[in-house]
Formats: sequence, C-alpha cells, structure tokens
Amino acid sequence: MKQPTDDLPHALSGLERLLAREASWINEQAQSPATRSLNETHHKLLEYFRAVGKNENLSAIVAAEKAIVQNELGHHANSKGMVSSLNAALAELTVTERLLSIIDDKREYSQVDQSHLLPKNREKGLPLDEARQAFKSHYARLSNLDKARLSEDEKAIIEARRDNMREAGKIYARRQARTLGVSED
Repeated sequence: MKQPTDDLPHALSGLERLLAREASWINEQAQSPATRSLNETHHKLLEYFRAVGKNENLSAIVAAEKAIVQNELGHHANSKGMVSSLNAALAELTVTERLLSIIDDKREYSQVDQSHLLPKNREKGLPLDEARQAFKSHYARLSNLDKARLSEDEKAIIEARRDNMREAGKIYARRQARTLGVSED
C-alpha cells in the first residue's frame, strides 16, 4: 500500500495546501465579531494581570493565578497532561496560600525554616520551601505555554502571568528574610 510520504514532493505540496487553507480559515475567523470580542476580553485580562503584578500584593498575585488555573482546569483542559499539570499547579498554589498565612510570623515560620536545612533546600540563607518551589515551577509551566501555538494576546497574558510569578518569588523571599532576620544581599 502506497503511503503519503512515498511521493515526498506530492505529499509536501498537499501539506502546503492544507496549511494555506488553515491559515485562510484562521484569518477569516480573526475578522469575526466573536473574535473581536474575545480580543477585547484578552486585553482586559492582560491589563488585570499587569495591575496585579504592579500592586506587589503577594496574596492577590497568588489568588489571581489560582483563579485562572481553576478556570483553565474547568474550561480548557483537554488532555491528560494538561489536567495533570493544572492539578499540580492548583495544589502548589493552595500550599502557597497556606504559607502566606504564616510567612510573617517568626514563631510559626521558623518551623518551615527548620525543615529546610540541607544546602540544596536553601538559597541565600533562606529556605526553598514549597511556595518558592511553586513560584519557580509555575514560572516554568507558563514558559512552556509560551512555546505553544497561541495568539499574540494569549502570549502577552502568559508573559504578564510569568512576570507575576517571578515578582512573587522575589516578594516572598524578601518576606522570608525579614521574618527570619536574614540579610538580603
């Protein structure tokens, strides 16, 4: 039985036609009223995530990220890998919320500090606790999304969310340092 790749030039010209057809449909869809409304919503989401990040309110950053992860899980998760990744993100953000409730209490947070004594579990004298790990992990997850086939607006939103995770890690480390009395070098 002849395979499509047996005649490679013919197969590639067929692929090129299919890709051109897809591009045509994407362009036509981009002009639709529904897509224009979606783009407006994306711009508002982008403004929201940028504002949350500039506010430097760690609880608000985590809550906003948790809300979008829950939304993605409920409305967009369409593969086992995506469901697994979003469930992991949700678990990490939930643990982060718990740590945010004690990060400023020296007595309570010292227990977390004491459970991260190995050098590999510390950075600049601070524990790499579950919240710090979650910020790094989620940043990486968002970086992987940025490599996907998404619209410019969707990529801008991902970039803002990623910036928020980077900033959240910095804010959290400053609070750790203040609570534990570690110099911020």
